[in-house]
Amino acid sequence: MTKPQTLDELYSRFDGMHVEGGWHRRFPALWPEPEKNFVPYVWHYADVHPVLDAAGDLISTEFAERRNLTMRNPIEGNKYATVRTMVAAYQMVKPGEIAKAHRHTPNALRLILDGRGANTTVNGKRVDMNPGDVMLTPNWAWHAHENAGTEDCYWLDFLDVPTVHLTESMFYERHPDGLERDVEDLETAPIAFRWADSVAGLDASTDTANGMCAAQFELGDPALETMRLYMQRLNPGPTPTMQTTANSLYAVIEGEGQSVIDGEVYPWARGDVIAVPSWRAFRHEPKGSAVMLRVTDKPIFEKFGWLRETFA
Repeated sequence: MTKPQTLDELYSRFDGMHVEGGWHRRFPALWPEPEKNFVPYVWHYADVHPVLDAAGDLISTEFAERRNLTMRNPIEGNKYATVRTMVAAYQMVKPGEIAKAHRHTPNALRLILDGRGANTTVNGKRVDMNPGDVMLTPNWAWHAHENAGTEDCYWLDFLDVPTVHLTESMFYERHPDGLERDVEDLETAPIAFRWADSVAGLDASTDTANGMCAAQFELGDPALETMRLYMQRLNPGPTPTMQTTANSLYAVIEGEGQSVIDGEVYPWARGDVIAVPSWRAFRHEPKGSAVMLRVTDKPIFEKFGWLRETFA
């Protein structure tokens, strides 16, 4: 192979060799501050609820292993994620239905919105799920859900699936028997955070998250490696403005109000999910007292020294 004599000849060799000159990149590899590719958005429970009910009439759990509606960030080319590292979904299980057992690499959790009588079984431990409860499904744990009551049951799912996609480390397996056979019923379990305990934790907390809430209570131990969970109680009026490299999803458990994200106003109410992607300046403005569950990938950023936060 002859030696290129001109820049044009040099550059013409790059594509065939699958290399690129660091001085001649088509796209920059470094930039002064985080790019804002994912956009803020709010999914409204009141809008999703009737659509999920219709899906309940038309789609059985035999047809779809999980009857859920994934919240896909409305940016061009996005196929799945709610924010860069996490995905959220609304799920509904009708009376008598069972969502069969499976396990997967991603960590997951659920926040129960409405309905009583549902339970979840995680690695052979079965616990009831009631509104306000938060349930964990750690990496590679068998898990199944059942509605043994008389009401439709609704909840929110949060998973780190996009993080697993990024690292190309996905494994997934259906239980060979459909359900775990050796099951123990428990009143309490490490994976179950009860609403009453969360309220008590908020009542006792002096952590205001740098003024972003009246009280904050971290759910754990146990904790998930890639996602951190905070119950937050907000008083009426605007919070300070926060900017963080971490991504966050806020689920409204009580109250209503709005969030101002990069200058745009996003109203919210009970059951809604607010997506606040990385490095978006935001504040919350509840109309009265409100309670939110914040799900954030902050542990990833802390682990690698990438976390930056500002408050104004």
